[in-house]
Amino acid sequence: MDQHGSYGQFCPVSMAAEILCTRWTVLILRELLCGTTRFNDLRRGVPRMSPALLSKRLKELERAGVIVARPGERGVTEYRLSPAGRDLEPIVMGLGFWGQRWVESQLSLKNLDPSLLMWDMRRNLNPQPLPSRRCTIQFLYPELPENRQNWWLVVDCGTVDLCGFDPGFEIDLLVTTSLRSMTAIWMGLSMIRREVDAGNLAFDGDPEIANAMQQWLGFSKFAGAPRSVA
Repeated sequence: MDQHGSYGQFCPVSMAAEILCTRWTVLILRELLCGTTRFNDLRRGVPRMSPALLSKRLKELERAGVIVARPGERGVTEYRLSPAGRDLEPIVMGLGFWGQRWVESQLSLKNLDPSLLMWDMRRNLNPQPLPSRRCTIQFLYPELPENRQNWWLVVDCGTVDLCGFDPGFEIDLLVTTSLRSMTAIWMGLSMIRREVDAGNLAFDGDPEIANAMQQWLGFSKFAGAPRSVA
């Protein structure tokens, strides 16, 4: 590590912090632990991080022995956790569960990001309750700028794709809601029925898909953590 960023202590906490506590590093590890392996997909999980800084952090993690970079299909570099990196899973997940338990929901819901929310929903969506045919679900967040209002989840043969542009398929279900309401549902801070009853969420399309939303949507990995603050 760069000596300018060193704590200058031999303590293992200090040495580990020099590797893990630089800005964005834990979030990159979160994405890798969720199964992301390619640079462009990592960017979708940390959309506010510059490509240059992401590249720098990946190189630092590789030098530290936390990840391994190897050519994958068609020569595209893939980043995978080493045994040392995989050993960080309970630490990273523990941070998430701590945040879910102790950080006030009003603070969390100030940090709204449609890109991250939809990317997280895409990789955790359960296709089983949905029709066996191709299914397209559109999410509309009317309060956002026009170029960020619409998102599409396309489920086909068990594969889920996220589109930020109209994929051109017939829409099976349109979900109109605020980004705050959808984030609260995803984080387990609210429920679909509660947001519908409050007038914060509306469906247009296949009623069976709408009624099964709680089953196919799922929750954030941290949603089940007991909360100690409101």
